[in-house]
Amino acid sequence: MENQVAQKNGIGTAGFVLALIGLIFCWVPILNWILWILGVIFSLIGVFKRPKGLSIAGLVISFIWIIVFFTILGALFSL
Repeated sequence: MENQVAQKNGIGTAGFVLALIGLIFCWVPILNWILWILGVIFSLIGVFKRPKGLSIAGLVISFIWIIVFFTILGALFSL
């Protein structure tokens, strides 16, 4: 019987959490940008480590955040 140690990707997990918090607090101007940038950076670093699941999820959430941001920005400027 082999002892298998579960691999952890702390950077990717941090990127996921920061991106998620940035999406939740998208209405707070400065905090939102800081969280989003850190989430993208940590998720990108985490993609190169294993396991990649939460890192990829963090990147997807970051891209969703960009879509939401530009949709709101476009709606504001169309008024």
